[in-house]
Amino acid sequence: MKSTKLLIGFVCMVSVCMAFGQTGDKVSIESLLNDMVDRGGIARFPQNNFRLKQESSYNRASKIPSDSVGWFINQDFNSSEKDHNFIRIEEENGEKEWVLMDHEGPGAIVRTWMPFLSPDKPDTDIQIKIYLDGNPEPVLEGNMLGLLDGTGLIPYPFAHQSLRSSVSFFPIPYAKSCKITTDSRPFFYQFTYRAYDENALIETFTKAAFDKAMPTVQRVGELLLNPENHYKGKQVSLESKLASKEEKSVKLPVGNAAIRELSLKLEDYTTPEVTRSVVLKIEFDGEQTVWSPIGDFFGCGIGLNPFQGWYRTVGEDGTMICRWVMPYQKSGKISVVNLGDTPVDLVLKATVGTWEWDDQSMYFNGAWRGQYPVPTRPFSDWNYVTIKGRGVYVGDALTVMNPVEKWWGEGDEKIWVDGEDFPSIFGTGTEDYYAYSWGGKSTDFYEHPFHAQPRSFVYNKLNRKKSKEKNTSGYSTETRTRALDVMPFESSLKLDMEVWSWTDCVMGYGVGVYWYGDKQTTSNRVPDEKEALNIPPLPNGFPIKL
Repeated sequence: MKSTKLLIGFVCMVSVCMAFGQTGDKVSIESLLNDMVDRGGIARFPQNNFRLKQESSYNRASKIPSDSVGWFINQDFNSSEKDHNFIRIEEENGEKEWVLMDHEGPGAIVRTWMPFLSPDKPDTDIQIKIYLDGNPEPVLEGNMLGLLDGTGLIPYPFAHQSLRSSVSFFPIPYAKSCKITTDSRPFFYQFTYRAYDENALIETFTKAAFDKAMPTVQRVGELLLNPENHYKGKQVSLESKLASKEEKSVKLPVGNAAIRELSLKLEDYTTPEVTRSVVLKIEFDGEQTVWSPIGDFFGCGIGLNPFQGWYRTVGEDGTMICRWVMPYQKSGKISVVNLGDTPVDLVLKATVGTWEWDDQSMYFNGAWRGQYPVPTRPFSDWNYVTIKGRGVYVGDALTVMNPVEKWWGEGDEKIWVDGEDFPSIFGTGTEDYYAYSWGGKSTDFYEHPFHAQPRSFVYNKLNRKKSKEKNTSGYSTETRTRALDVMPFESSLKLDMEVWSWTDCVMGYGVGVYWYGDKQTTSNRVPDEKEALNIPPLPNGFPIKL
């Protein structure tokens, strides 16, 4: 018995040391790849401290929120010599290079996004170069899209073509600096990177290190595409019929522990609004940290819209699975409440495993905000969440109701961390934030381990798009979860998304947001039963009922 306890303690200690670079060991391609699939790691604040930053083609006229014109200007790309939405142009021996990123200090590129230059042609003549640590020779160079879309050096699923975009999550660490250039004027772009503390130990990306990491690349890639959680722990469950306005709960095992997997299945999804009127609540150590409609928590939006991701899967049979690790010190309770007028039958299951609580451990939080109507004029920033205290932001799921055919998602994300004067992240469009592009045409379903469009217009996984129409009306759901691109914050985080439609109309917005935080960390999100039942109505004449 004593040896068993020692073995369990050793396993827990090893998992703590592996988590999120917790030991302060050298950051490398392989360590970052291991962190990418360490679900428990993001539940601890990183000891290898960093802040997430981004270089993008956002319009440089956006300087201060009080400038209602410049702050919401939509020319966030480079279409002519008049546009200067990049850092600078360098010239040597008559050759020009457009500088898109120039970071001094240790870091790691953890996400890249670039759209097709033409919505139907996944190609460009632009060449990209990535220089590390001041080396005059690039460590990576090639076609601006092909290098980072899964068809070149970096394999799928780390890099891929989503909907009309080249997206990569493959880590590119560097010890001293990173500069990214192109040989022609760039179009849209985003390069998201970790900026580490000055004393961080980083093993810079090289082709030799990349080749050496291939066994890890293959193993992690297989895990990402097969996200099932094989963790064996204690099982708790709730199988019940909930009457209208009824709430039922199940308690979790007492003591240091963590939810490792949570699943919920309703008997009937015939009424799509049920995923908004059934609400999940979770309490840890006497504090409620989760309150969210189930569709927004699991990422499928209004109605049953299946997809598969690393942290969440919504099955075609209606089983919704969440694999966020949710630790607690003493006690926990999961509740489900039916806000609707009709009884619902449900089955809830949770797998609970061991957890060693320490000073870096944090509580999982899941919250929701909804609003209808939301006017599109004047242009505005719609706040997802504002958080005070220490924590790590890990994802969101946005569902909008658009009453017109024209594109609704030109709005940029703006993310402020730790009270900064200008956002660390200033994006180039809502669809870009969710890793696709040409939103007016990209109304098809798509999925990836870290992002998805479970529904757009009338299309989802069960009803794929076969035509070329550009109708973006009705419900659209976009979701993004974060692994290496999580956002740590010491004192605060504020995430806004611009409401920027091509049409003067009123829309419906609803967002589920997820983060980890200390017990004293707070947010501006509170339970809102009234708004959860305020389902944004589909436009008149909408072709297919959900």
